[in-house]
Amino acid sequence: MSLHAAASATAAVSAAVLAWPMPRLVARLPEPPEADPEKVTYAELAAVPRLPLRYALWAGAAAGTVGAFLGWHGALLMLVPLSAAGVALAHIDFRTRLLPKLLVRPLYPVLLLGLVLAALLERDPGVLTGGVLGAVVALIVYWLLWRFTPGMGYGDVRLSGLVGMALGALGWQALGLGLYGGFLLGALGWVPLRLLGFTKDRHFAFGPFMLLGVVAGACVSAL
Repeated sequence: MSLHAAASATAAVSAAVLAWPMPRLVARLPEPPEADPEKVTYAELAAVPRLPLRYALWAGAAAGTVGAFLGWHGALLMLVPLSAAGVALAHIDFRTRLLPKLLVRPLYPVLLLGLVLAALLERDPGVLTGGVLGAVVALIVYWLLWRFTPGMGYGDVRLSGLVGMALGALGWQALGLGLYGGFLLGALGWVPLRLLGFTKDRHFAFGPFMLLGVVAGACVSAL
């Protein structure tokens, strides 16, 4: 087993284990007061058959793919938990157009701890500064988009800091590719979503594409 294969397998299994209990957390989320009564509730989302297995498989696939490209990079300490929670966030956002802050905010200290450990493991302070600056840059970009353009929800702004932190730890190239990749995938994804009737206007779930951009940016930057 090569180094990258071992890293990929370890990342995949770890993310799958972390993702398995996520449906229980989703079921316990309080419904937001502004929720559309016609939309599916968090409890209904969590009751989808075999959801723990589905979350585990998707999270394992995402983290395993990143591990295959990065190898034993300290950034996996952020990308693995982000993959596990990201699957649940993507599922929720796709069905409700919401990114619950009770799931997003706790990820900040988790990823920040992973960022510090990654910098220590890599013996590179640039990992730490890159992650912090990446979070700041992503937050500013998404805040401006939320403030001055229609269709962007504030949940995307909250999520952007996590995206920027994970990508920034890998360098400016990964950050640029990941942020741009999220926008590109979102633009391409809007067309089939509109044709299939999942969205009837410019408002659609952008969180899943932001998270896919993290995977794409991390993998492409490692080539």
